Amino acid sequence: MWRVRRELAVLKILGALACAGLALYWWAGADVGGVILAVPAAVLIGAMGLRDLLVPVRLAADESGITVVHGFAGRRHVPWEAICDIKVDVRRRWGVRSEMLEIDTGDFLHIFSPHELGASPTEVAAALRRRGT
Repeated sequence: MWRVRRELAVLKILGALACAGLALYWWAGADVGGVILAVPAAVLIGAMGLRDLLVPVRLAADESGITVVHGFAGRRHVPWEAICDIKVDVRRRWGVRSEMLEIDTGDFLHIFSPHELGASPTEVAAALRRRGT
């Protein structure tokens, strides 16, 4: 079972509260431009933090297959037979290395970042491959 780290969810909620505070500050100072920037930022970051709190487990594996988060807070069970490929997409850009876990089920491509998994996508892919065989 791989989940979002609780610290990351708390940081997102704190960031949303900070943006909301800035929106109120700029609204009191009649700075419309600041409000237009801060309100959508507070809503977006707050929604991401809420998702992390409501659905912290993004990927789970058992004998019958995997369960992945689908949409905002839905879940989808995928049997091992339906999984076409499990791979890690590694990219380098501006000297920074990034990894994303890709699980291809034929109909859907489920993509997970290290932040969503709370672990290295390479390690998760290896564990899924071992479990699925």
